[in-house]
Amino acid sequence: MSSLFFLVFLFSSFLTLNVDANPNYVEALSKSLLFFQGQRSGPLPTDQQLSWRASSGLSDGSSANVDLTGAYYDAGDNVKFNFPMAFTTTMLSWSTFDYGEQMGLELQNARVNIRWATDYLLKCATATPGKLYVGVGDPNADHKCWERPEDMDTPRTVYSVSPSNPGSDVAAETAAALAAASMVFREVDSEYSLLLLATAKNVMEFAIKYRGNYSDSLSSSVCPFYCSYSGYKDELMWGAAWLQKATNDPNYKNFIESLGGGDHPDIFNWDSKYAGAYVLLSQRALVNKDINYELYKQEAESFIRKILPNSPSTHYTPGGLMYKLPQSNLQHVTAITFLLTTYAKYMKATQHIFNCGNSVIVNPDTLISLSKQQVDYILGENPIKMSYMVGFGSRFPMRIHHRASSLPSQVLLSKPFNCTEGFQFYHTQNPNPNIVTGAIVGGPDKNDEYPDKRDHYIHSEPGTYINAPFVRPLAYFASRGSA
Repeated sequence: MSSLFFLVFLFSSFLTLNVDANPNYVEALSKSLLFFQGQRSGPLPTDQQLSWRASSGLSDGSSANVDLTGAYYDAGDNVKFNFPMAFTTTMLSWSTFDYGEQMGLELQNARVNIRWATDYLLKCATATPGKLYVGVGDPNADHKCWERPEDMDTPRTVYSVSPSNPGSDVAAETAAALAAASMVFREVDSEYSLLLLATAKNVMEFAIKYRGNYSDSLSSSVCPFYCSYSGYKDELMWGAAWLQKATNDPNYKNFIESLGGGDHPDIFNWDSKYAGAYVLLSQRALVNKDINYELYKQEAESFIRKILPNSPSTHYTPGGLMYKLPQSNLQHVTAITFLLTTYAKYMKATQHIFNCGNSVIVNPDTLISLSKQQVDYILGENPIKMSYMVGFGSRFPMRIHHRASSLPSQVLLSKPFNCTEGFQFYHTQNPNPNIVTGAIVGGPDKNDEYPDKRDHYIHSEPGTYINAPFVRPLAYFASRGSA
């Protein structure tokens, strides 16, 4: 444990892009943002770079007489699940708001990616009074098929929550996404920023007033795919924390206090938000010296202690990768690494340190060193020399669990493949014919081994919520700036 803690990585104070770094973080940052083009739904723009994708889902929402086109497919399927999508948007926005200056030319690409999601989330929140639309596409039918989104013939069922069928978790995460994005656009499009913030307030009010788990309301339409396993209290805290940050309205702090505290997590992902809320709120204790937020600083540091090597709460593979859960482990690694680099920024700004046990001092470089280890591992510095970002490095996954990229491009087909015909491409040992540049897959197992097989979806499926948190650590390491 102590040997890791005292490894210090020195960084220049300049914002110059570190183009000579190995791995090439600048390239990785660019590709991590390009990935979202491969997940786009709706009418694609003329500047679409991943040309093997085409417009899809152009009638989404029509069954409910609303326009729900746009947004992203969450992973390797053709469904739009708003719960993980809103988390994706929140994390992209947090990265961009907090670290946009470090992104260089990629800042505009980040904004485009965020707006592709928020334009859709605005539709979901405003299309029908008293309803929040939370997804499009029948996941049970979709998962029985293997076809490109451009060719899909499965039902595009529309799902919503309402006062009688509440979904505080998905509503509060949607509010968080809109509030976080409002800060990204505040200086560049004030009118859009105000619309985002006003809508976020309304959706948060809905989440607070009508309480319940969206997976209780929608049942098999969202479970087992994106059940709200942690309940909705963490999202209420998370959403309120973002609205407080965006508005400085003390009522949100009062609401957070009324929740009576939260769990003491050792994980952070699209479902479990307490750790993210603690880190976000801790900024006021550390940077603003507000003693009213001391509790959240303590909770943030308690979470970090559970992540550091030799903690009984977090396993590390022999190659040094943080290992939390077998299914899509890298989603946890990227999200936790995001929080480590974020908290390191707060610590460095205030020259703060804290104890881990009786003898170990945790300083900002402790967290940066561990973060760099995780980032480098994902980009290929691991026992099998495999980059887990598709299209990055000399060796990367070629048979990812991803419908759109595993079937030939539409322009090469004389006719589309129907629901089941596409499975011939699922079962083949051939590499995917299209490259989803920048996609980060679920990753290796606890022994640093990776089966490059489509049917091993727990390892080979990418997800927007894996990539989105990775943007901030990449932006940091792509620059020579301080944390």
